[in-house]
Amino acid sequence: MGRRKNNTYFGAWSILTVSLALFVTLSILEPIKICGIELRTTGMYERLTKAPGPTPEEIAEAERLAAEARAKEEEAKKPKYELSVPQTFLFIGDSMLEGLYPRLAAYAKENGHKVYAVIWYSSTSEIWGETEKLKEYIAQFNPTYVFICLGANELFVRDIKEKRDKFVKNIISQIGDLPYLWIGPPNWKPDTGINELIDENTPEGYFFLSDGMKFDRMRDGAHPTRKSAIQWMDSVMRWMPEKCANPVVNMKIPTEQTARAERVVVLQPKR
Repeated sequence: MGRRKNNTYFGAWSILTVSLALFVTLSILEPIKICGIELRTTGMYERLTKAPGPTPEEIAEAERLAAEARAKEEEAKKPKYELSVPQTFLFIGDSMLEGLYPRLAAYAKENGHKVYAVIWYSSTSEIWGETEKLKEYIAQFNPTYVFICLGANELFVRDIKEKRDKFVKNIISQIGDLPYLWIGPPNWKPDTGINELIDENTPEGYFFLSDGMKFDRMRDGAHPTRKSAIQWMDSVMRWMPEKCANPVVNMKIPTEQTARAERVVVLQPKR
């Protein structure tokens, strides 16, 4: 009697087990046909294993953050300053300015700007950077834009990053919030790192790399000829609209080759 009862329980549990297994299988498998009858899945497996999707609030927040990121990216592409209005340029540097500033002055004259130039013969980033000269001239001439051309006298300095880094940083710090452009030296031989040092210390679009350009040189083999210096400045102006972080817009090519600056300050080599 007890044995028959156990067999009954066993049979019932077997049926339940088989039914459960069949149910689970049908929940997982694609729809199948048995004897012409299509058995569809319950979709339970998909519901149990599917990762929970984002809520409408989470979707809205993600879209908002993405829109903010796009807006910041577009804003970063815009010039920080509106530079179509008349500018006052301060151009400081070494003897390379002799060929560069007259061409910049021609652009200024053609487009309603002003140029003040400070030529410090035989100067380097160290000579400028260990003084407050740049800050003094900014206070004196009140420029709206600063051009720098330094580095030609330190193309071959050994361990230049260790020796000049603090001076380059000081020069840039003296400019403050003014827009500026550092024009790199016109290499006549490979340098020991001055161009890389300046590039590392300036944001993107604040450094014009002159190394790699072809120049006709004066007898010293270093300074570009006047004609080549004019072409050098023209290259800078062609580069500015697309590559400069703060381009001076509406700079028409001047009809005159060169022009006079408002004032030129000449500093003798430091002894």
